[in-house]
Amino acid sequence: MSIKPLHDRILVKRLDNPEEDIRGGIVIPETAKEKPQEGEVIAVGDGKVADSGQVIPMAVKPGDRILFGKYSGSEVKIEDEEYMIMREDEVLGILTGKKVKAGK
Repeated sequence: MSIKPLHDRILVKRLDNPEEDIRGGIVIPETAKEKPQEGEVIAVGDGKVADSGQVIPMAVKPGDRILFGKYSGSEVKIEDEEYMIMREDEVLGILTGKKVKAGK
């Protein structure tokens, strides 16, 4: 099964950060972890429809790695896989180049 988001929505799969699994030699259980705020764009809609009826193309494309807010989007489960559907304006940025690590 495949899904195509409508208008300015995107389908995102959260990316897990394996470095966060162990801190100071202590294994953090799955239930105590925060959900990652980084994901990969799986599918995108056609774009936002302006008041004039013109379609504004999407800035993100499938395969992009993105950052999004903690409370962004809606979680959905498709064929036992968990995804998020969110509007493009909920995306904080597109990650490029080397691995980016947030400051403390």
